[in-house]
Amino acid sequence: MVTGATSVPLRVAYDAARGGRWTSLRGGGREWLWRGPEPGRHEVRPGDAFVDAGGLEECLPTVRGRPDHGDVWSRPWRASGPDTLVIERPTFTLTRRITDQDGVVVADYRLAADPGHRFVWAAHALLDLSPEARLDAPAGTLTRLHPEAAALLPPGDWPAGSPWLTGPWPTPAGLTLDTLGPDDGTALGAVLLDCPRVQVTDGADRLTLELECSDQPRSTALWRNLNGWPTAAPYRSIGVEPMLGAAFDLTDAGPADAAVVPPAGEVAWRLTISAHRFH
Repeated sequence: MVTGATSVPLRVAYDAARGGRWTSLRGGGREWLWRGPEPGRHEVRPGDAFVDAGGLEECLPTVRGRPDHGDVWSRPWRASGPDTLVIERPTFTLTRRITDQDGVVVADYRLAADPGHRFVWAAHALLDLSPEARLDAPAGTLTRLHPEAAALLPPGDWPAGSPWLTGPWPTPAGLTLDTLGPDDGTALGAVLLDCPRVQVTDGADRLTLELECSDQPRSTALWRNLNGWPTAAPYRSIGVEPMLGAAFDLTDAGPADAAVVPPAGEVAWRLTISAHRFH
């Protein structure tokens, strides 16, 4: 229970035929998931460029890189029991079950693959937030800025050839990241390391996202696009993304930066999302 606040029951809707995408996360008269301006999401086929339709996309086995936003968002998932979907690929099988426990959304995942299989997974949640919203995470959390942030730093501050620059939350390299508006024409990505629980506060509402997984790196990715991307027709979108791994691109991930399937051949994890409203 959050002091001075009451629980707000949440409900989820998803589209099994289109990548298992979460299309709604709603409670207390509020829709938390943002809907994007890009048409064509329903016509996507494997191998197509990513279509930013909003909602929550399942990104696996990478977020950036190839294929962009992973290999499962563009493919149909099939039902496999109550509230359960599964997608099978040549190197892994992913199963997801979403349930509602007293208004708290619980998504249980299980990935089966050969021992030693490396991957990054992210719940790529784009949230519909006002310019007054903020992201709360433990102060001092090591945070990796990704290369698009280099343009916001003084010349020469970005390490040559480095895929990221690390500093403490909420101001890595002097950039204030916990404020999620107003729009200023910037766009950047960051990964909060060893950070399995964050809260988004917007007015009287708070959303809590928590990731549970044993013996794997747990992070939270942030995509803070304040009307700065894409260059030709920018718009506002805020991604708060629970993640297994510590890098957007699996090819950048060092030995400790990706999830690894253990000898048992499976990795299981749980994403819990809850909402509260302040009095």
